[in-house]
Amino acid sequence: MIFTIAGRELRGLFLSPLGWSILAVVQLILAYMFLAQIDFFMQLQPRLPTLPGAPGITEIVAVPLLGNAAMILLLIVPLITMRLISDERRNQTLPLLFAAPISMSTIVLGKFVGVMTFLLIMLLMILMMPLTLLLGSSLDFGLLAAATLGLFLLLASFAAVGLFMSSLTAQPTIAAVSTFGVLLLLWILDWAGNHADGGSGSDVLAYLSILRHYEALLKGVFNSADVIYYLLFITIFLVLSIRRLDAERTQH
Repeated sequence: MIFTIAGRELRGLFLSPLGWSILAVVQLILAYMFLAQIDFFMQLQPRLPTLPGAPGITEIVAVPLLGNAAMILLLIVPLITMRLISDERRNQTLPLLFAAPISMSTIVLGKFVGVMTFLLIMLLMILMMPLTLLLGSSLDFGLLAAATLGLFLLLASFAAVGLFMSSLTAQPTIAAVSTFGVLLLLWILDWAGNHADGGSGSDVLAYLSILRHYEALLKGVFNSADVIYYLLFITIFLVLSIRRLDAERTQH
């Protein structure tokens, strides 16, 4: 049933203009940034051999592209997740899901898998851009793999927050704005952690920041603590979504 619900969500995204528009806009913006980074690399190339420990094309082109993708998708993912449950509530179809012989965890996981499949397709389309560099140069696949894993975990975290916010309201717009607000708060936590005057408080803010852990993976530093952080983050918001629907189901 999880994959049945996931397939329904994925079809809904591709049958709506919103899904195709999001794919097109994201690719257009990132393609422009990708070409701009290549132009920057071409300007630096004559000086790179004279620099000790000079960065390669992966550090100059591919990694900034994935970093920019994270910022853009921070704005885009709330638009993708806003309808996941709020539309069911607004269209009065949520009671039908409650009456079906399936658990709330199946519903939540199905919707999460569906939206993550869409985001994975988007991630693969983004990844095709740096892979085209193989036609004329070599890439640091270790660094690229770590950055890609980081972006995937970051997108899963965005989706988990969006799913929970969508479970709280019947208005997709409110779900989108609240999701963006929570994600922006986590971004500000990263800024606050960087600018706090030391102490345990700044360490806590830095650890809670969803972007701080991504920055480490962008640098090619694979730390199991960063992966565990994202897995715990995703699990917490999925469990909150399940409990929210369970509480609503008992009221019917």
